[in-house]
Amino acid sequence: MNSASSISANVNNIPVLNGTNFKKWKEHVIIVLGCMDLDFALREDRPSDLTSASTVEQRSTMEKWERSNRMSLMIMKHSIPEAIRGAIPEETQAKAFLDQIANRFAANEKVETSTILNKLVSIRYKGKENIREYIMEMSNLVTRLKALKLELSEDILVHLVLISLPTQFSPFKISYNTQKEKWTLNELIAQCVQEEERLKQEKIESAHLASTSHGFGTNKKRKRDNKGKQTAVSETSKQKEQKKQDKEITCFFCKKAVWTRIFHVRPHSIGETRFLFICENLIF
Repeated sequence: MNSASSISANVNNIPVLNGTNFKKWKEHVIIVLGCMDLDFALREDRPSDLTSASTVEQRSTMEKWERSNRMSLMIMKHSIPEAIRGAIPEETQAKAFLDQIANRFAANEKVETSTILNKLVSIRYKGKENIREYIMEMSNLVTRLKALKLELSEDILVHLVLISLPTQFSPFKISYNTQKEKWTLNELIAQCVQEEERLKQEKIESAHLASTSHGFGTNKKRKRDNKGKQTAVSETSKQKEQKKQDKEITCFFCKKAVWTRIFHVRPHSIGETRFLFICENLIF
């Protein structure tokens, strides 16, 4: 029961073949058949027909191959829609059947090479993703080109990675170009990760400094504002005091507020000035 469930789970992991996922479908088929130990017919050609003189080992090999071939055909056909399966020539051997499907869905190598190469030279690091994963992605593109018979050296890949880095990495790139030693891909990854961490820390420190400077400027402004307000309040108090004094001036004799004449009085001390305010109608 557990074996049947395991087989069913493995088979269901294979995606249904369509017009765009052949490579993914093939990878899943090979992995599933390999995990189930059923890929013998895909790895080995069919053994010679058995005869009365065949050994026990030969008979065992033939039996293993036939079982692998039969199960492989069943599993592959299970994940292929009838419309596609009907367009593929019938084959009795799993390996030949897989080749027929590959021929039917094979992409134009020139187009694929051009697409991958264009992506490799135009890709740019934007700082959002992990730089290690970014470089590994570029390395994967080079590996795919190698499978298409276009091989790029590791030195070229290192330069392509450096070219794709943003302006924040300019000192880092200049440092590499001025030294005699060349980096391997692994050394480049290690150096880029270290530089990325340094830039992040520098950015944090700059933001903290800017925040601190802004707060200091705001406090000074507030102090100036407060000082200005205090001055304004002080000036207002003086004006009120002056108005109060003007309002309190009365005639020296009748104590009425209306007056029109001012008399200078001898001061009690040097430097002192004294005045008397009297009504106009008073006669001396």
